[in-house]
Amino acid sequence: MDLIKKYSPIAGKKSINQFCPPRCYELAGQEFRFVIDTGENAGVCTLRVNGKTELEWFRDGGAPKQETYECRKADDDTYLLTYTLADTTPRENHVWVIDLENELVTFLRCAAGENPLYPYLIDTHFGFGYIEIEGKPHTDLRRHGFTNDVTGTGVRWVYGHNLSTIHVYHDSHWYRIGYPKNRVDSADLPDSTKRFRELMKEMPSSDEPADYVRIKEGMYFISVTEQNLEKILSDRFGFRSDNLCFLDNWDRMYSVGRGFGATTTPEGDKEIFVMIGKYATPEDIDERYFTDPIPYLT
Repeated sequence: MDLIKKYSPIAGKKSINQFCPPRCYELAGQEFRFVIDTGENAGVCTLRVNGKTELEWFRDGGAPKQETYECRKADDDTYLLTYTLADTTPRENHVWVIDLENELVTFLRCAAGENPLYPYLIDTHFGFGYIEIEGKPHTDLRRHGFTNDVTGTGVRWVYGHNLSTIHVYHDSHWYRIGYPKNRVDSADLPDSTKRFRELMKEMPSSDEPADYVRIKEGMYFISVTEQNLEKILSDRFGFRSDNLCFLDNWDRMYSVGRGFGATTTPEGDKEIFVMIGKYATPEDIDERYFTDPIPYLT
């Protein structure tokens, strides 16, 4: 039996989450108080992780809200925990990067519907703070925060056995899709890939806004949002301003992440909330992907 022939089509259907690691249940039964004192969303938020899939969260003075969560680990002590708010329109997603090693936390709130001209557009809001430990004052003034450490990096991220993308982090507020030097496409490219490439030719560039957060040495939290695709191609592209965020572990060159947004299909809109795993491999990228100007800026 040729297991490649048997299982390759099955694995390929998992698309961007084929290499996603198993769910992490280590936080089940724990309660966290996050003090967000830097950036947006300032205040104190409590998370009660009641079990393997359910949690409650509330801000001080508010009523608890129950959500279904997903959790993945980037290393022994750093977790990406996320949930999409139930019964909330427009949709909203929360991501917590829980750094137990340093007792710090990053909060990313992604919300659709804040831009009245583009109702599908997703906006991102970051807050940084610490984990309150009972009986232990937090005296460390350091926080996770925005960084330009990642600028100048180009990498091929491998999501599945036949799915990968080259990311070029050429600016501290932007990223773009790159291509290897002397690229030669195979004759058997999927029709969906051919269609996307034809649509991309209508774009001034593949540049999209990005945020880069330093968590600790060798670990960065990256958020990218397909805002320009939404503004220019709208439902023709299908994916509607999706936000992809990743907790990248460069010490091991792998990453865990989350996709949030929607896709427009002939049957109507479908919600996207998917967990992602990927592995890094070096790639020789044409220098112009680091130097070409961003056409969306004056």
